[in-house]
Amino acid sequence: MTIAGIGAVCFGLVVGWITYRTLVRQTDRAALSDISVAISAVGGAAVTGLFKDATLFGWYSIGLAAGFISYFGLFWIVNGKTELGEVMGGGKPADGRDA
Repeated sequence: MTIAGIGAVCFGLVVGWITYRTLVRQTDRAALSDISVAISAVGGAAVTGLFKDATLFGWYSIGLAAGFISYFGLFWIVNGKTELGEVMGGGKPADGRDA
């Protein structure tokens, strides 16, 4: 698999995960503004497409996935396993409403 192929897989995983988590956490009031992060990631990929080089898209996507995983890890280290579980949907939602 090439860098572009690996990047495409990373990109799909990250955008899919962000969209899924946003919609699951906001099921009663999901709106376009809730998935603005996913939309901006797609926009960034579109910009790399302007350069007509699949390698750029691959590296952009791998960087996006690396940043996503790094943030997850740092959040876990700073806030602990309990808070991470709550944020990931294992407990009460962050806004305090009942699950």
